[in-house]
Amino acid sequence: MARVSVEYQDNIARVTLTRGDKMNALDKAMIEAIVSAGQEVAASDARAVVLLGEGKSFCAGLDMASFGALAASGGVEQLLERTHEDANLFQEVALVWRRVKVPVIAALQGAAYGGGLQLALGADIRIAAPDTKVSVMEMKWGLIPDMGGMVLLPQLMRSDALRQMTYTARPVDANQALAWGLVTSISEDPLTAALALAEEIAGKSPSAIRAAKRLIDLAESHGRQDVLLAESAEQAKLIGGAEQVEVIAANMQGRAPVFK
Repeated sequence: MARVSVEYQDNIARVTLTRGDKMNALDKAMIEAIVSAGQEVAASDARAVVLLGEGKSFCAGLDMASFGALAASGGVEQLLERTHEDANLFQEVALVWRRVKVPVIAALQGAAYGGGLQLALGADIRIAAPDTKVSVMEMKWGLIPDMGGMVLLPQLMRSDALRQMTYTARPVDANQALAWGLVTSISEDPLTAALALAEEIAGKSPSAIRAAKRLIDLAESHGRQDVLLAESAEQAKLIGGAEQVEVIAANMQGRAPVFK
């Protein structure tokens, strides 16, 4: 049974978690399907990506029955394997979306718990429905977040709030998640809002958007000297290029740019 679907329209990839009857909980098959979907999108010509979950929740986190089977089979040894550059398979569920070269927008509703929250954090932008609740849920099961969360969470929220969420596993509502930096905005219809934003981004210069994502990623993990040099190098590749020339012409002529 398929766990994830990928559709392309108007230069936008729409990636849907399709295990809605299980609140899109993450079993091994779904983890592998999410990573494969990310790799497929990364190799495509999409200019923006919308990530969503069918049904009442975005993703309720790890399927605990699946985790029990993994532990019983000795599969926990996989945690130490670096199978996807610097990450293991489970971490790649979130990090693959950071490796996608174009912006990824997650549309959230219902539960985004544990691995589901970490998956959402892999997106560049998160738009949440008012009923969304998020949780660093792992402590409920005597675990710690290990699906890329400790790379992504400290970039978004202050330390005391992160520690409280991690130590208690308590869910927080959309308004608190917004205040703490876990979601970007709240919308009554997050999917429509995400698609509209993706359309807006897809209308920008593809080379400039990709350069911007590379530069932001580097700025979040490198020092001043590296970032300043990267700014200059990325800009030097853009100035005078065909897409930048088209942007200038479109602005001067009062029309939408057309990129080949």
